Amino acid sequence: MSLVTIILKMSEGLGKTCAIFFLTLLFSVPLGMIVSFLRMSKNKVISGITKFVISVLRGTPLMLQLLAVTYGPHYLFGADISRNKLIPVVIAFSINYAAYFCEIYRGGIESMSQGQYEAAQVLGYTKFQTFMKIILPQVVKRILPSMTNEVITLVKDTSIAFTVSYQEMFTIGKQIANSQTSFTPFLVAGVFYYILNGIVGFAMGRFEKALDYYK
Repeated sequence: MSLVTIILKMSEGLGKTCAIFFLTLLFSVPLGMIVSFLRMSKNKVISGITKFVISVLRGTPLMLQLLAVTYGPHYLFGADISRNKLIPVVIAFSINYAAYFCEIYRGGIESMSQGQYEAAQVLGYTKFQTFMKIILPQVVKRILPSMTNEVITLVKDTSIAFTVSYQEMFTIGKQIANSQTSFTPFLVAGVFYYILNGIVGFAMGRFEKALDYYK
């Protein structure tokens, strides 16, 4: 099989790789914010349970979580959600990354000085207005480097979907490599991931530069 043919065949799975990436970000970014509020709750029961769930998600492999979400409902309840494997893949990825984003958000929010909240209160801002107009923009600026690192990791982690036979780019490359007894598909996959991460890094860099006015 020629190099061009390998590239064309693997390109067929590129769209599915991008689907995992964008859908995971779509759900995990806001979910991470919600979880961070639960983690910082003054109610010790809520914060304690949230902390435990986060520790489980961060302390176990994403591959294991993916297998649990894909096949767990069938073994436990007889429900089959693995027919469209994109659904369990996105669910597992979103929950896992929300746990990491949660801690990034929490670190950014807790780094803000109490004086800003007090000044906003004096100016008549509600707690919601204070957070949305004063705190959140600064938090985004502070956490962006850490978020960028996680987003780049997500691009590479999409390859884990091969464990449930979801036909994304790496899965197709692995199948070609096995059938052709060749390492070339893995090299092609590496180039694809490098290019995708280059695009992500460039986009996040531009976004970070756009927030330079907070200096």
